Amino acid sequence: MGTYNFHGPISGQSNFGDHGLNQIFQGRSAAEAMGVADDLVRLLRAEESEQGDAAVQLRGELARAESEGRSVDEGRVRGWLTTIREGAAAGSGALALVASLKQLLGL
Repeated sequence: MGTYNFHGPISGQSNFGDHGLNQIFQGRSAAEAMGVADDLVRLLRAEESEQGDAAVQLRGELARAESEGRSVDEGRVRGWLTTIREGAAAGSGALALVASLKQLLGL
């Protein structure tokens, strides 16, 4: 009978599958996501970015989902976030807001 010799770390991160990240979504609310979406719309409008329409549609979907008591349409939200991310200027802050929204929505 053989033995399995494990020579890796035996303490520390043990969340397999999340690439060493601890993502905790407890206590996150729809209001937080709406706040970040509002910031994203304001930022893209101030920059006169072409992605402003996608941000407005994203915010509208969040508001409709909250008022109807349903979860957001993940396919549409991912599409809008991808559109915004791909067109965002480097250093604009839009990328950070997109990442925050993805985390808040669990996407």
